[in-house]
Amino acid sequence: MSTDPRPASPAQHTDGSQPWLHQQGRIVQEFGTVKQFPVALSMDARLYSCQRVNKVLADTRILHDLYKKYHWLMRGATFYQLHLLLDKHAGEQLALIDTMAERVQTLGGVAVGDPRHVAELTTVPRAPDGVEEVPAMLSRLLEAHELILVESHDAAARVQDLGDDGTNDILVSDVIRTNELQAWFLAEHLVDTPLVRA
Repeated sequence: MSTDPRPASPAQHTDGSQPWLHQQGRIVQEFGTVKQFPVALSMDARLYSCQRVNKVLADTRILHDLYKKYHWLMRGATFYQLHLLLDKHAGEQLALIDTMAERVQTLGGVAVGDPRHVAELTTVPRAPDGVEEVPAMLSRLLEAHELILVESHDAAARVQDLGDDGTNDILVSDVIRTNELQAWFLAEHLVDTPLVRA
């Protein structure tokens, strides 16, 4: 007699090589909750930190995708330099995404993952589906950086007040510093400097 708890299927192969397809399971933790973890922080502090980090995480996922889109769509005299720069920035944003998602999980929360859920949480304005002029694309990136920086500065101060040094450190050392540096690089591309002097 089989001890397998799964129900038998008429199409089931007895050799065990057939994958169990189309499975669905119960949700074991709802988004917006935290489970108890021994990390020396109160449940309320961890819940608050997860909410704030998930907000920054959602905006960062949108910024990453904008970087990839504009990396592909770049054009003009500085195409090559901007093509490489935007891809480099996208890679750095991807590293931040992983760091923030892991922080939420470390606190016992659930990191925002589904792109449709990200779209519900973000405050970064939706860009047009088509191709804008290069300065407009760079300006959109700068605006997204500033939104993330405003949110991160506020969140860092508030989680610090709750004693969450780890989240504060990630927001300050990783998110804020990376976004400030990237914003500087982008802003310098919007200075009206002629390519050659007359």
